[in-house]
Amino acid sequence: MENNERLEERVLSNGDVYCGDFKGTLPHGKGRYTWHDGTVYEGEWELGKMTGKGKIFWISGARYEGDISGGYLHGRGTFTKHDGSVYTGDWRMNIQHGVGRKDYGNSDMYDGMWKEGVREGRGTYTWNSGNMYVGNWKGSKMWGRGIMKWLNGDLYNGSWLNGLRHGSGIYRFEDGAYYFGTWSRGLKDGKGTYYPAGSKHPSLKKWCSAGYNDKGKKLSSHSLSLAFEESTATKTLINRSYSEKVSMGGLSRNSGRISNRAMSLDENWSVFDSERELVSQESSSEVPEVPEERQDKMQDDNSLVYEREYMQGVLIKERIRNYEELMHKNEQKNKFHGKETKKRPCMDMPLGDRSYYLKLNLQLGIRYTVGKITPVPKREVRSSDFGERARIRMYFPRKGSQFTPPHYSIDFYWKDYCPMVFRNLREMFKLDAAEYMMSICGDDGLTEISSSGKSGSIFYLSHDGRFVIKTLKKCELKVLLKMLPHYYSHVGDHENTLITKFFGLHRIKLKGGRKVRFVVMGNMFCTELQIHRRYDLKGSSLGRYTDKEKIHQNTTLKDLDLAYEFHMDKLLREAFFKQIKLDCKFLESQQIIDYSLLLGLHFRAPEQLKALLNPGDAMANEESSSTHNGPTSQGELLIPPKGLLLVTHEPSSVNTTPGPHIRGSTLRAFSLGDKEVDLLLPGTARLRVQLGVNMPAQANRKVIQHEVDSAEIELFEVYDVVLYMGIIDILQEYNLKKKLEHAFKSLQFDPLSISAVEPKLYAKRFISFLERVFPADTGGYTNRQF
Repeated sequence: MENNERLEERVLSNGDVYCGDFKGTLPHGKGRYTWHDGTVYEGEWELGKMTGKGKIFWISGARYEGDISGGYLHGRGTFTKHDGSVYTGDWRMNIQHGVGRKDYGNSDMYDGMWKEGVREGRGTYTWNSGNMYVGNWKGSKMWGRGIMKWLNGDLYNGSWLNGLRHGSGIYRFEDGAYYFGTWSRGLKDGKGTYYPAGSKHPSLKKWCSAGYNDKGKKLSSHSLSLAFEESTATKTLINRSYSEKVSMGGLSRNSGRISNRAMSLDENWSVFDSERELVSQESSSEVPEVPEERQDKMQDDNSLVYEREYMQGVLIKERIRNYEELMHKNEQKNKFHGKETKKRPCMDMPLGDRSYYLKLNLQLGIRYTVGKITPVPKREVRSSDFGERARIRMYFPRKGSQFTPPHYSIDFYWKDYCPMVFRNLREMFKLDAAEYMMSICGDDGLTEISSSGKSGSIFYLSHDGRFVIKTLKKCELKVLLKMLPHYYSHVGDHENTLITKFFGLHRIKLKGGRKVRFVVMGNMFCTELQIHRRYDLKGSSLGRYTDKEKIHQNTTLKDLDLAYEFHMDKLLREAFFKQIKLDCKFLESQQIIDYSLLLGLHFRAPEQLKALLNPGDAMANEESSSTHNGPTSQGELLIPPKGLLLVTHEPSSVNTTPGPHIRGSTLRAFSLGDKEVDLLLPGTARLRVQLGVNMPAQANRKVIQHEVDSAEIELFEVYDVVLYMGIIDILQEYNLKKKLEHAFKSLQFDPLSISAVEPKLYAKRFISFLERVFPADTGGYTNRQF
């Protein structure tokens, strides 16, 4: 028989007070909960958790009214800050996520999409000055295609990057003049055409339908021509059907967490308010540079247009043309043009420093070849696409040529290997050609990263972290070209392959004959989560350790440095080893050795990792924790949250950014009844689980303690981790040199401990080692707290 009591008031041992309905001993129905710090919640409860409609009032004066689920602001609601700013829209686990409108305290207003607390997606921002932007956002900055309309009547429609005009676009002046061109970080940069007020200019619909945007995709003539209508900027509405509704049913949450978590949200709301776009501070108009002596002539002949070329906002070249002449010229042009490289101030750069020039040459070459191959109709790869004739060769003189733009690097020769093969590989992994070029060839440039490997290779990282570029030896280039037909087939047959993803193979020949070879690969650690530990695991033991003095945060450790075992869901582990064996069989067939598993660990509780590195601090933290967070009485409503959870996959709830791993399928978990799963990090994110990407596990670290009587006791420290991994360094053949190395080292060391062994033995040893690192869970895996 149920025990229902109404309007009963209870004072908990921690000083909190609850008054309302109960079901048994748990709040259920409607009630009022008052924390000892003064925060108040009035609303619905479900078996001890704040769930349903409710209101929260903070001591600071902030308040929330709307949906709550499991103790979190979740659903749709209104948050009013003490300074008067108001957000009304969708929430996900205490964070603005979905469609919403925020009226800022300074009278600015944003209405559109939010993601993880920041403006991201389609939205409209109106400044208190009267300026308005309608378009795409990323990280609370204007990013992608969008329209900016200034109060004086000027209007820009085009591409944006980090809050600034960047890429191709059209600028319409208040007097009716137009400028069609490109921008770089807010400044005109490159070639463009200026049409004075009253002169002829191309139909916007025709111009858009014939052109490409900065992402390499054909512009929509209908949408872009409509976008230029003045009413668009003022009448665009956000389609609320895209609102993301995430079901959080079944998750136990601490009803008391809302006090601390939401209060923290209130205290940090100013972070979002302070995100002011630079464009709102810059001049609202661009002055058309029309020489005064030409203005009279323009009034007599409205068919004149001006072809211009800018360098970082400075006009460096201009040519007057007749409108009809220009239109005929444009019809003969190719539809894709490479963008000139931005000049770098390098007065103090040593002449011997070639790294900067190599990066510029690489960007120029990739932009040229990807642009050249992209318009070619898609087709299946042929045997001839792998042959000696499957090359693109081009000379890039500093001053430019008929086919190449001028640049600020040194003269170089460019060779692109098997362009059609790598084009199909990129499409296989759903990499857009323009996004690929923007990632590698954008103005943000490439970052050189250090490597502790013995190869001496140079590594570059793209500005968004999605791609790694590595220099190759000539022998490695030959191995990759020889392997490429089989690699292409293997990747096509196995979408979950853990082998390195290759996206391009290039060679630069500098003046004087020096040749530098590059391969573009997917970055296995491209994730928003921090990678706390990195391991390179071969399965051999000779020399496979790192000097403690050389270890720092980003050091890649080796086999003998690994002190963890990783326990995964039964089906996740089966999928992992099934693919590992297939990949090793492929590498064995190609006579490849010396490959390794690159493993990255994200510790879900970084404070535990810090405690591990500083045992003294750990003891103090443990004593403090036991004092303030010890066992609570049964009457308290405090339920500790879980660190990691596997939940049923919901495609609409997971934002999967296109990248090196997008092609892999969503994995299934035994603990959820063989269903596809996502990884839920409470309060942080919901991630799609793929092979080698976002894989949850328990890391068990063995610790040996010595007692007074010298007896040893084995203890295990358990950590919540998210795994990122893949097979790298697959370009070493078991050739004569490696056979001689094996014979020589076998005379001094255990033959099984050295890296250079024949491919079949190498694969067997590699798999056996990983089976020890990722042991089977004999007790059965359950979806428990990790």
